[in-house]
Amino acid sequence: MIEQLFSECLVNGQQICRFRVIRPVFEDLCVGEPAEGYQAIEAISAPATVHALFSFLKRETKEYLIALHLDSKNHLICLDLVSIGSLSASIVHPREVFKSALLSSAAAILLIHNHPSGDTSPSVEDIDITTRLKKGADLLGIRFLDHVIIGNDYCSMTERGYC
Repeated sequence: MIEQLFSECLVNGQQICRFRVIRPVFEDLCVGEPAEGYQAIEAISAPATVHALFSFLKRETKEYLIALHLDSKNHLICLDLVSIGSLSASIVHPREVFKSALLSSAAAILLIHNHPSGDTSPSVEDIDITTRLKKGADLLGIRFLDHVIIGNDYCSMTERGYC
């Protein structure tokens, strides 16, 4: 019933209804210094391009999971830092990945995470979450392009047949 959708409170002796409203909030991030070797790109589609743009993650001491939200022509529309983990693990839940993808109206997503050890071999957990996220994206009508692991080199889960 409608009574369950709002909470009541008293303000100056009057009964007031409060509704919880969700609004997407976006923030533009301006980079003050040009990135070394940065070149404007038309679209993000190749894992080598992802590696070139995010190779700085190989120097991090914690695992970072970043979701790139892309439009229908694979142009970047949003970047979401989904999770910061520990030296060897990061907690990932499909709900957290797709919440912002839906709010940004992403047509496609591409995941990136780093392995601080430098070894880009996918773990059992990496393969499992990639499979789950691919299924979730299919269900939501969002193209799941790839899950790229950054380290001393890179590993494309699509190229390995996991997507």
